[in-house]
Amino acid sequence: MVHTGVADIVLPEVAGLVSTVDEHKRHKDVYEHTLTVVEQAMDLETGPDGAVPAPDFILRFAALMHDVGKPATRRFEPNGTVSFHHHEIVGAKMTRKRMKALHFDKATIEAVSNLVALHLRFHGYGEAAWSDSAVRRYVADAGDLLERLHRLTRADCTTRNRRKANYLSAAYDDLETRIAALREQEELDAIRPDLDGDQIMEILGLRPSRAVKIARDYLLELRMERGPLGEEAARQALLDWWASDDVRALAEEYQAQQAHWEAKVAEKKARKAAAKAAREAQGQ
Repeated sequence: MVHTGVADIVLPEVAGLVSTVDEHKRHKDVYEHTLTVVEQAMDLETGPDGAVPAPDFILRFAALMHDVGKPATRRFEPNGTVSFHHHEIVGAKMTRKRMKALHFDKATIEAVSNLVALHLRFHGYGEAAWSDSAVRRYVADAGDLLERLHRLTRADCTTRNRRKANYLSAAYDDLETRIAALREQEELDAIRPDLDGDQIMEILGLRPSRAVKIARDYLLELRMERGPLGEEAARQALLDWWASDDVRALAEEYQAQQAHWEAKVAEKKARKAAAKAAREAQGQ
């Protein structure tokens, strides 16, 4: 597609990777690297009963698009190195835009662009020990894309340095082992706060509004940091958080906004009902 010119029309972001070649060899050939990642991702797909049955379009297309943000973010640093800071974020936006233009369905667009955005999250794991909280976040952010993210991350290692490749593989083995251990301990696939929305509203005396969401988000953050708390400990933590004047002021603002919106909806419904009644009366 690239060499025939078709990609210039259908996937110009991929075609653009060819122009990222550095004649001074200060970084790897991004286009050739991308092709290798796609091939390696395909090799990591499973049989029909496995976690990622082949052929998996989402994994393959994410592998194809994972570095499309590099041309726009390439910087030649004064010390002679080359950087591509935040290319995963830029690439995810480019991927989403291209897939919308190609009329992919929303779920597929979100899955592929999220994988592109997440493909660098593992980097640095072997250099500094991740806390259990960091592992939980990795799993929670990946959601049902975790098995594909495992394979995309492994496929993204194309170094010819065997020692470095073995190091990265061992580090990811370790991460997967930790995920499995936490999953067994904590039902990691369904991380949620220790209290649900109804319980939060009952404890804090709230009505449905964004105030409930910020309380739930706080408890979810706590769950990520500390692991399962249990209802009683979560209730006390919620009340301690609620004691802050700033928190309560924000919650009151959200409650007022919700009440205002509900009043407007009720007023609109009343007007419609009155208009309908008037029409019916005229027709009699």
